Amino acid sequence: MGKETGFLEVDRQDRTYDDPKERVKHYKEFVIPHAEPALREQASRCMNCGIPYCHNGCPVNNIIPDWNHLVYEGNWEGALETLHSTNNFPEFTGRICPAPCEASCTLNLIDQPVTIKSIECAIVDRGWKEGWIQPQVPEKRTGKTVAVIGSGPAGMACAQQLARAGHSVTLFEKNDRMGGLLRYGIPDFKMEKHLINRRLVQMQAEGVTFKTSTEVGVDVSFKSLKENFDAIVLSGGAEDARMLNIPGFEMSGVRLAMEFLTQQNKRVAGDDEIRAAPRGSLLATGKHVIVIGGGDTGSDCVGTSNRQGAASVTQIEIMPEPPVKENKLLTWPDWPMKLRTSTSHEEGVDRDWAVLTKKVVGENGVVTGLKCVRADWSEGQLKEVPGSEFVIKADLILLAMGFLGPKKAGLLDQAGVKLTDRGNVEADTESYRTSEDMVFSCGDMRRGQSLVVWAIREGRQCARAVDEALMGVTELPR
Repeated sequence: MGKETGFLEVDRQDRTYDDPKERVKHYKEFVIPHAEPALREQASRCMNCGIPYCHNGCPVNNIIPDWNHLVYEGNWEGALETLHSTNNFPEFTGRICPAPCEASCTLNLIDQPVTIKSIECAIVDRGWKEGWIQPQVPEKRTGKTVAVIGSGPAGMACAQQLARAGHSVTLFEKNDRMGGLLRYGIPDFKMEKHLINRRLVQMQAEGVTFKTSTEVGVDVSFKSLKENFDAIVLSGGAEDARMLNIPGFEMSGVRLAMEFLTQQNKRVAGDDEIRAAPRGSLLATGKHVIVIGGGDTGSDCVGTSNRQGAASVTQIEIMPEPPVKENKLLTWPDWPMKLRTSTSHEEGVDRDWAVLTKKVVGENGVVTGLKCVRADWSEGQLKEVPGSEFVIKADLILLAMGFLGPKKAGLLDQAGVKLTDRGNVEADTESYRTSEDMVFSCGDMRRGQSLVVWAIREGRQCARAVDEALMGVTELPR
């Protein structure tokens, strides 16, 4: 523990942001990081609790008190080594993780948790700046081959760990660039894509082979992979989006959030707009936009719509508005249900809760509005409020209502693996084995839609299970 009284002497001070009026003019990150003295001061607030609840809150079990202590002492390289011991890509989680570790922090009992997320991000950014992050090339090769299908955070983490164990790893990605939804689902203003690129350079030097624009089950058969690899990991995403099955949903102005976000990310990457948009260019410019869904994806649609120059943005959610402040004695150290306002919300949006959609209103196939009704949850189940119908003006309706699991056509149909009742690939969190011999699964394809930090955890654990299955023993960490 660096400073026993740090939490008593120093108030929480998180990173700040560029002015909303300025940041909506571009797609670059807009976080203003702390200077080193302020970071060391914030790290001094860690209490080094006898029971570090932050460990439990963090899916990858980051050793948070240890690297807080090292930052306070100015030992940044030691802090980076400790951070990397549990997390392959802290520059991703340090930017886009909702920080359940901070919700679990003992100081969150008084709404003053340690700024864990910003310290984590500062450690790894310092590591890249100083040149401390280098490829970890294995001393010897095992001769074993592994195919990892899906290059999101789970696939990337799994592939990197297996390559470091000495296996020959091929990472398959159906899109033209590696990264999965890190690349095409998360806007650049939340995480710029050069962060992915430099990790890919590291992974390639460690021995990972990349196969882009290659959809297993379409461009190459699953059978051929079974014949040519010793083990296969299914680490794709949960891409079967929940649809809006109400009258008028078939109109062209009703689109999926991921279609909208992917197109903009491709524009930022410099892709030809027509090639990037098989259903035609999708822009919010000058339009009245409705985003259906109150989660992170919906928030990303809000921020992207504002940057494209939408006339107005409205975000609706079927559930009732959560409380502004949670009851700590009931929820801590678990993740609380409370009102969360993102940086995209701060840039401009009308938010509405307990709204049930009834009909897409339009003329000649063109969307003009969305007919809704108020939802009553007072008795624990959804009821419509009589006489509460209303129409919201709309030119574009974006569906951000979550996902039903992985797509089945192609890969999963050919793999023949057993699925759960929820439609995910069935595999436990010890062996990560599917019903098929030497076929494993991790990430969203196994657990359903979740956080990047959960994907990294599962990718690491799955890599350990694969290594043990191939070699009989393993030195990879869980």
